[in-house]
Amino acid sequence: MDHYDSQQTNDYMQPEEDWDRDLLLDPAWEKQQRKTFTAWCNSHLRKAGTQIENIEEDFRDGLKLMLLLEVISGERLAKPERGKMRVHKISNVNKALDFIASKGVKLVSIGAEEIVDGNVKMTLGMIWTIILRFAIQDISVEETSAKEGLLLWCQRKTAPYKNVNIQNFHISWKDGLGFCALIHRHRPELIDYGKLRKDDPLTNLNTAFDVAEKYLDIPKMLDAEDIVGTARPDEKAIMTYVSSFYHAFSGAQKAETAANRICKVLAVNQENEQLMEDYEKLASDLLEWIRRTIPWLENRAPENTMHAMQQKLEDFRDYRRLHKPPKVQEKCQLEINFNTLQTKLRLSNRPAFMPSEGRMVSDINNAWGCLEQAEKGYEEWLLNEIRRLERLDHLAEKFRQKASIHEAWTDGKEAMLRQKDYETATLSEIKALLKKHEAFESDLAAHQDRVEQIAAIAQELNELDYYDSPSVNARCQKICDQWDNLGALTQKRREALERTEKLLETIDQLYLEYAKRAAPFNNWMEGAMEDLQDTFIVHTIEEIQGLTTAHEQFKATLPDADKERLAILGIHNEVSKIVQTYHVNMAGTNPYTTITPQEINGKWDHVRQLVPRRDQALTEEHARQQHNERLRKQFAAQANVIGPWIQTKMEEIGRISIEMHGTLEDQLSHLRQYEKSIVNYKPKIDQLEGDHQLIQEALIFDNKHTNYTMEHIRVGWEQLLTTIARTINEVENQILTRDAKGISQEQMNEFRASFNHFDRDHSGTLGPEEFKACLISLGYDIGNDPQGEAEFARIMSIVDPNRLGVVTFQAFIDFMSRETADTDTADQVMASFKILAGDKNYITVDELRRELPPDQAEYCIARMAPYSGPDAVPGALDYMSFSTALYGESDL
Repeated sequence: MDHYDSQQTNDYMQPEEDWDRDLLLDPAWEKQQRKTFTAWCNSHLRKAGTQIENIEEDFRDGLKLMLLLEVISGERLAKPERGKMRVHKISNVNKALDFIASKGVKLVSIGAEEIVDGNVKMTLGMIWTIILRFAIQDISVEETSAKEGLLLWCQRKTAPYKNVNIQNFHISWKDGLGFCALIHRHRPELIDYGKLRKDDPLTNLNTAFDVAEKYLDIPKMLDAEDIVGTARPDEKAIMTYVSSFYHAFSGAQKAETAANRICKVLAVNQENEQLMEDYEKLASDLLEWIRRTIPWLENRAPENTMHAMQQKLEDFRDYRRLHKPPKVQEKCQLEINFNTLQTKLRLSNRPAFMPSEGRMVSDINNAWGCLEQAEKGYEEWLLNEIRRLERLDHLAEKFRQKASIHEAWTDGKEAMLRQKDYETATLSEIKALLKKHEAFESDLAAHQDRVEQIAAIAQELNELDYYDSPSVNARCQKICDQWDNLGALTQKRREALERTEKLLETIDQLYLEYAKRAAPFNNWMEGAMEDLQDTFIVHTIEEIQGLTTAHEQFKATLPDADKERLAILGIHNEVSKIVQTYHVNMAGTNPYTTITPQEINGKWDHVRQLVPRRDQALTEEHARQQHNERLRKQFAAQANVIGPWIQTKMEEIGRISIEMHGTLEDQLSHLRQYEKSIVNYKPKIDQLEGDHQLIQEALIFDNKHTNYTMEHIRVGWEQLLTTIARTINEVENQILTRDAKGISQEQMNEFRASFNHFDRDHSGTLGPEEFKACLISLGYDIGNDPQGEAEFARIMSIVDPNRLGVVTFQAFIDFMSRETADTDTADQVMASFKILAGDKNYITVDELRRELPPDQAEYCIARMAPYSGPDAVPGALDYMSFSTALYGESDL
């Protein structure tokens, strides 16, 4: 299928049933199409000196139809038959239809017999297909085609006009302003658009149609009264009329294209002139920059310090890294622009561009060469100057580095040696300070060599007459004086540390013994306080009784704990006596523990206070648990009644939904009375909700007296209400289906009995195999062969469109009622079979599947297969057997 065939099939060609439906729904459309299509055909036939009066009569012999196709296509068709018999007319029409098909148009359900018989619907459909192919297909605007292209052309042409909004090919044209706007846009002298009113559609339409016929040679294809009097004008008639306007104004569009081409040439010339101006400016700016830069590169004034020379080098690097690259790009872009401009001028047959004097590409290249030569000399000079200063700065930098390292090392050392931290240190800290001091003495000796190196470098700088020698000498002298002072302070600190070490060793053992006994006692008190303050959570009386027993056992251990407390405090008192006797500065604390006697006494007092509080809390909790137990029993007494009641009702509803007692109306009445009794039970649910509220407020989370929770009751109640409502709805739907499809009560009972028989799990649904068995029980011939499987798959697609794997009773009833209408479907398929078979008495399976919708094609094949006779064409369906399959006897 080519592009046009696909486009026409998808967007513009309506199936046969759509044509039928359109004409039945609105006869005004048929009238509009008759007039429009007749006028369109005559606008072409008059070129051959003829015309038509009645569109379905004048094309019946095929002669004028063939003539019309020759005029609009400019091609010659096969020689027509001149006989007056029906066979001659069919032959001529077939030649015309074959020619249309040769243009890539697929004529769906349009045959020569219908045209010869004067079928209005088929004739209008054929003419519309011709209009689409020869008047609308080639319309293209902004890469759109056909209908969309024509609509876009109308929207663009009418966009500047007030009260015009073209969105479709029907109601957008009812007020006539769209037609007037199209004419005014191309021929403004023909219509005074400013005097038109939107509320006067008849005047607008008649004005446009009269002007188009008189001045534009567009025949009047529609009546203004028909358009205004129709709620929705026929889209095909409007499209046909509008396409005539499009072709009439195509010459104006070609003129517009020529104007655009001229504008394009002018734009190219302007662009070339701009490129010339840009080249001149860019060349002048680049040459000016080179002129300013070369003197800076030729400056050779030396600097006295390495820093100054490095700054010059950094400036030169900035020049290379930041300033020069953009100029390199400008130079390159200048050459590119020059070459591009010359190429464009040559392609436009214009003279070559000659820059002004001194701005030629060669002039710029010469200036650029001078710039790079100056760069090279400047860089060599900078490097030589830096090497010259590097040697002298090296020694000065070496002195500064070593001096800085030494000063950093000595920073804070004098203060460290003078501090008296040992006076408040513990024994372990004193030993650590001694070790640290020994390490410092080793470090001090190692730094002796660095001091000597610093002095030697300072001497060498003096001999070389370094410009900053005074500051070097002053710094060197300061380092030497500080070194001598550090040695004296080191010896003095060692003596003080050794003296303090011997004094603290005396009381160390007492501290150790205190720590060993204080730690476990402190842990016991902290554990006791944690237990006494524990915010217990209990849910039963047994749990609170267990906590009370444990508390009584704890109170029995308090006397022994008090004896241990007094022993620990005695050790601390002995340490205090030793400190006072020998005047030891004990600013520090016990190194083995952080527990003080004050903390021990404070925690002991706290434990004694918490004991009676615990007694009171346990007593109050015992009373609360007794109250909670009463609430549990009260809730359980009601829940144990309501829960089974709900379950019983659910089971009863399930039985009611599958039993068949009386008519559907009787079942509906019974279910509604049952629903009323369920609703009357609601006060008991509300009372249970009140008891549950009390339980929640008391923070009760379990109830050993019942297995029902309030959530279970709520869910069960909601399911009960939902189930009874759904069951009532199903019965109501069954009544609607029965009445709408004419199913008797006996049939409904038979369907229900069959459905219930195979619904063995009483779920209200049937699985695929259960449903298949149910259909067989009702007389359906569904075998296990491929044909039977295909038929069952078709049925399942109807009753289970969502592929859930189950069939409800309502879907089952809908299907059974649908099968009663099978004859109508068969009649439609038989009609399609006759059209597709044509002169043959059969049609192949492949043709059937290609020409019919999938469901109708498979329907034909499934119904036909059991009746295929021994003389049937292989791979084909014959009409005789197929008719027998549908009606029981041939209609031939």
